Amino acid sequence: MTKALRMMEEEAKIVDAIIYVLDARAPFSCVNPSFCDFLGEKPIVYVINKADIADEEKVRLWQKFFTKKNSIAIIMNSTKTGAAKTIEKAILSLKTKKVDKFSEKGITVNLRAMVIGVPNSGKSTLVNNLCGKKRAITGNKPGVTKGKQWVKIASGLEVLDTPGTLWPSFDDQRIARNLAYINSIKDDIYDKNELALCLLEDLQKINENILTNRYGIEKKSTSIETLDAIATKKNLVIKGGEKDYDRTCGMILDDFRKGRLGKITLEVPRG
Repeated sequence: MTKALRMMEEEAKIVDAIIYVLDARAPFSCVNPSFCDFLGEKPIVYVINKADIADEEKVRLWQKFFTKKNSIAIIMNSTKTGAAKTIEKAILSLKTKKVDKFSEKGITVNLRAMVIGVPNSGKSTLVNNLCGKKRAITGNKPGVTKGKQWVKIASGLEVLDTPGTLWPSFDDQRIARNLAYINSIKDDIYDKNELALCLLEDLQKINENILTNRYGIEKKSTSIETLDAIATKKNLVIKGGEKDYDRTCGMILDDFRKGRLGKITLEVPRG
């Protein structure tokens, strides 16, 4: 992570804008404070990605939250063909210093933008969508992009795909959990069963019908009772008739990550 951050800090000096990819299920948790030191006043296009599996109303609130004087937020599903073309217009609408400088002289210039975000946020998929070809390596897990990849866009926009980057330490455990829920942190870093129990508790707070609708269980007092009920309902057992909690927890996390539990956003803007 430290090596990636140093590389991004150097590249930030030569780019005209930043494309900041956020997962629509946890937009605030995807904002990496490590980036603040070197982004400065660069124009930013926030791409609130994976909106097709997130809460539409909450996502619109986040779009408003991230749209400021020097930034604009776009709601998107980067897997949808052609959807990323709106990013080009968004970058131009921010009136970068480079565009302003040369447009006064009647000169059209190429722009460079750096794509940043946490692991598995959909950065490389977005890059491929922008250029219309599979140039960047993608995968449904964190850590697929290992180094920088410059990709030229036909319209005159050149973008740099960068590795998904987390911050060195987590002071806020809720942010850490949210990133684990959306699969931005590798599975071998945490206890999956404990994480699934935390997810059950958080989902009950958001809407107690989420689990009822998916698994056909009644509301329970604790996440342990909820897990037990789901294992029973799905008949997930091991030899001897004991409940298979490993499989049950894995199923719950996978159901959330694949959008099978419904359109869910874990956080809302404050203030």
